[in-house]
Amino acid sequence: MDLIIVESPSKAKTIEKYLKGKYRVDASGGHVRDLPERQIGVDIANNFEPKYVISPDKKSTINRLAEKAAKAGKVYLATDPDREGEAISWHLEQVLGLDDKQPHRIEFNEISERAVTEALKHPREINQSLVDAQQARRVLDRLVGYKLSPFLCKRIKDGLSAGRVQSVALRLVCDREREILAFKPEEYWNLTASLQEESKATAPFKASFVGKAGKKAKVQSGEEAAAIEAGLSKTFTVTGVKKAVTKTHAPAPFTTSTLQQDGSTKLGITAPQVMTLAQHLYEGIDTEKEGHIAFVTYIRTDSVRVSKEAQAAAASYIEARYGKDYVPAKPNVFRTKKDAQDAHEAIRPIDLSRTPESVKDLLDRNHYRLYKLIYERFLASQMAEAKYNSMAIELDSEGYDFKASGRSMLFPGFTAVYQEVKEEKEEEKDEEKLLPDLKEGDTVCLLDLKKEQKFTKPPVRFTDATLVKAMEDRGIGRPSTYATVIAVLTKRAYVKKEGKFMVPTEVAFSITDVLCKYFKDIMDVTFTASMEEMLDEIEGGDKDWRKIIGEFYPGFAENLIKAQSDGDEITDTLCEKCGSPMIRRHGRFGEYLACSNYPACKNIKSTDENVSPIICEKCGAHMVIKEGKFGKFLACPNYPECRNIKPYGEDVAEEKCEKCGGDMFVKSGKFGKYYACSSCGATKNVSELSGTCPTCGAPTKKMTSRGGKPFFGCTRYPDCSFMSWDYPTGGKCPKCGKFLVERNGKVVCVDKRCDYEQPEPIKS
Repeated sequence: MDLIIVESPSKAKTIEKYLKGKYRVDASGGHVRDLPERQIGVDIANNFEPKYVISPDKKSTINRLAEKAAKAGKVYLATDPDREGEAISWHLEQVLGLDDKQPHRIEFNEISERAVTEALKHPREINQSLVDAQQARRVLDRLVGYKLSPFLCKRIKDGLSAGRVQSVALRLVCDREREILAFKPEEYWNLTASLQEESKATAPFKASFVGKAGKKAKVQSGEEAAAIEAGLSKTFTVTGVKKAVTKTHAPAPFTTSTLQQDGSTKLGITAPQVMTLAQHLYEGIDTEKEGHIAFVTYIRTDSVRVSKEAQAAAASYIEARYGKDYVPAKPNVFRTKKDAQDAHEAIRPIDLSRTPESVKDLLDRNHYRLYKLIYERFLASQMAEAKYNSMAIELDSEGYDFKASGRSMLFPGFTAVYQEVKEEKEEEKDEEKLLPDLKEGDTVCLLDLKKEQKFTKPPVRFTDATLVKAMEDRGIGRPSTYATVIAVLTKRAYVKKEGKFMVPTEVAFSITDVLCKYFKDIMDVTFTASMEEMLDEIEGGDKDWRKIIGEFYPGFAENLIKAQSDGDEITDTLCEKCGSPMIRRHGRFGEYLACSNYPACKNIKSTDENVSPIICEKCGAHMVIKEGKFGKFLACPNYPECRNIKPYGEDVAEEKCEKCGGDMFVKSGKFGKYYACSSCGATKNVSELSGTCPTCGAPTKKMTSRGGKPFFGCTRYPDCSFMSWDYPTGGKCPKCGKFLVERNGKVVCVDKRCDYEQPEPIKS
């Protein structure tokens, strides 16, 4: 029996259902081989050769697939129809030892019985150009990320990361925030006249001030507004009337980008959530009534193209449900953007008979809402235009120009199914209104003039939807990566959400400023977009991927060296380890000295004159006082070879840590004082030493009995079992020979039957 390998178990389950046991279907679970996690994994000296390794968690998967492949008649690789999917198939072909000259690769845009069966009739070889385009992106992103991230950690703080697309997206957010902070509002006034025909046969209507004597003008102060009001007469003359039937064309079906935008705006969920839900709808979902079902076509696409079969099916459905008038005379055709990949169709439902109403009980709330959105957008894209009766009236009063606009629905067309989301502008709020049937030369009466003071508003912060649109408009990255980029920015706390809006954190500005200073190309929007075009050329077989990276990397590496050495200064100080001059450098903790003989000698030391007398028990250097986010602390000057740190400003105990021999510091907790080791963190209780044992002369310590009553016991217990409820002074009673204690502020004999009392107390 032949074997079909896909990425996800869910997808495998859907295909297996459609093929009804004629093929074995198994899943790789995504990539089975990739660059190593903790190494750069790219041999720069060897023409950027990637060093792929098998993921540890995929070894059992590969063994299982290899065993099935060995027994199969034919093996088909049916991963997703894009660069990533092609690369996964290529890796599978390599690790399973399949003949690369044989046609193993099949692809389909939708998971349906028809599409899968048709794909099996047309297998092909792996498209190496697609694989190379993915390899180029992977290697390029690895080089940038693995080189820039350590630099940011050293320059700013630990735990930071950079990315070729991620960092440019972060710059957009930071630049927008700076525009908002620098914004200075400007005053303006809206003047709205309420007008009515003299006969009052029709309802009043509103007209807005647009200028004077045929020239457009803005009212910028209350004085100007008052002057215009004073200059108006009680009658307005109609100077022009424009009537027309306007049309609004149906929107294109969803691409990955527009799906994320509309999903975020209309459904109120994040772009990453939109893509997760969409992936489920594509791969298939378990339903109680109908089993495993796939609902939509492939959800990673730049194209707005629709197959003729899908167009014909849509036309038939629209005519049957809405009427012939709702079907356009010719099928709607949309233009795909110049730089888009047109490998497969736009996102659409697989089967129009699966209406949102019919599957509402099969899906949970969010899957249903997203399916409904995709379904209605596709249906609307194949419907006739919406038509409106539009009217514009121009009016004059004493040389001041006013304008009224309105329109009424003539034919709903696609709006019967789908309403596009538009940014609301105050000037357009009254667009949907009816106006009286006036003609040029008619006069109307002024009922009222409304003056509103306004102020210009700063740019709006990015939301998931608007950031996706901005990245797409500027050609940054690919739509399939947008959700991942947004997820990283949020997860790493480079941005925080205030409602739906993105606000960059302080560290985001630091990252952006440092990268813009040293890596202008990486952070340049047009450069990033041009790199995407080069990746597209690799896919088309027009460019060699190693050559493109070879052209990029030397300049990037040179900038990295300059960035790492910026501010370095040769000093007269000699390295005590090798005698070479020390270089003054700047790190996130301030200035430090590093040996110029690096990497042969890795000695570094602090330039901070605030050196403490405390010795590092790990390497013997004098520890220096540093300032961190939690205050001052002691750090070894031999960092990073020695990473020892200690608390600052706390008492050092005489005794050493029993576990590691490190310094013990006296700390205070809710149960009193205790010792804490600066090296290993071990703790030890501290009992207050109080008094002297009259039996052996050792110190006594204050303790608490099981009943909660305090007492004093000898520190040499069990060798000495002395104890007393009162503070022992160590002296003996001259009258009876027993020991003396402090009681009620007086030194007396421990025996209450003895009346001896010392004149002056030793301790109070």
